[in-house]
Amino acid sequence: MAEWCGNIAKISLPTPFPVGDVNVYVVKGEALTLIDAGVKTEAAWQRFTEELGSLRLKPEDIEQVVLTHHHPDHTGLVDFLPQAKVYGHTLCQRWLVRDESFLQEYRDFYRGLFEALSVPPELMGNLRRMEKTLDFAGNRPLDGTLAEGMEVDGLPGWFVIETPGHAQSHISLWNEKEGVLIGGDHILATISSNPMLEPPVSRGAERPKPQLQYNASLKKIKGYPVRLVFSGHGQEVRHVHALIDRRILRQHERAMHVKEMLEDRALTGFEICKNLFPQAYERELGLTMSETVGQLDFAIHRGHPRRGRRKGREIFPGSRLISKKSGEKSRALAGFRGRTAKVPPPDAGFCGFLPPSVSTGRLRADRPFRELFVCAGVRQPAKTVFTGGG
Repeated sequence: MAEWCGNIAKISLPTPFPVGDVNVYVVKGEALTLIDAGVKTEAAWQRFTEELGSLRLKPEDIEQVVLTHHHPDHTGLVDFLPQAKVYGHTLCQRWLVRDESFLQEYRDFYRGLFEALSVPPELMGNLRRMEKTLDFAGNRPLDGTLAEGMEVDGLPGWFVIETPGHAQSHISLWNEKEGVLIGGDHILATISSNPMLEPPVSRGAERPKPQLQYNASLKKIKGYPVRLVFSGHGQEVRHVHALIDRRILRQHERAMHVKEMLEDRALTGFEICKNLFPQAYERELGLTMSETVGQLDFAIHRGHPRRGRRKGREIFPGSRLISKKSGEKSRALAGFRGRTAKVPPPDAGFCGFLPPSVSTGRLRADRPFRELFVCAGVRQPAKTVFTGGG
């Protein structure tokens, strides 16, 4: 049953998604505040009311709801709390209201993206299943918006940090006096948070690059003396900065695995997704494609692979193919010649290309690309568990 930890009580609610339960938080302040709101199901509502009862509270006692982001597993029960004001980042609004204009934009974006990445027609039915997850989200407008640096009304000492990546609307709540962060899905204890593809804010604009945003948001949190994170799934996180370092290193490994995959051949985005997630791509196409595109965005940002087009579809040519054509050395080494990569301790439990800033050893970066992989226990990419409901 829920218990108070100072002025915060965690309540875990069931979801219909593979990630499992989602955590919401009741916070005492000038206004009794609920941080995040689970999914819109009777099972979640029943558990919520029972757990509130163990805190000697009723749903009507909740005065306001603050959303860390717009995903369905964090917004659903706002529809069950009509007396409470709802606050979140301004980019939550269109996902909560979901008018027909937005839904058409949503459909057009994902269909166009999936077609460009060569997702076969027989898998396009996944788009409808993706949209159906929105049924679990709340459906009411925000009463007010939150932005970087704002103190949350009714919660003195709690300030907003914008942490986009997992969602464009993602914020975290920071209490400097306590050294506590309520982090939504930005930082999770045992699994990586998936940077999710989303339509751009305005039709026709360049799509966001969530993996790059997520990396930047992780590094941003390292600038705060966080001692404890209350997260959206699973247990609380301590030793936050060390966990962030591990997350960033693993992300480098995944992106470099994609580079290695493209060393000798050209592939479409969908072919890369199949190679990365052979057991999951059909049942979780939206999540696996988000992860794949995120790794490609990161790798392209680092200089390889190039993005090309063939018959209206995106194609990612292999680095050796580019080298042979241009007479240059492999693009996979661009930006790394003469630098050193650092080797993780032997208990790191993953393998990957490591940036020059982290080390217990040295490798020459002018060796062939495959030699830049540093193995500690396993040879395959780190296992990914997908988070988020929409």
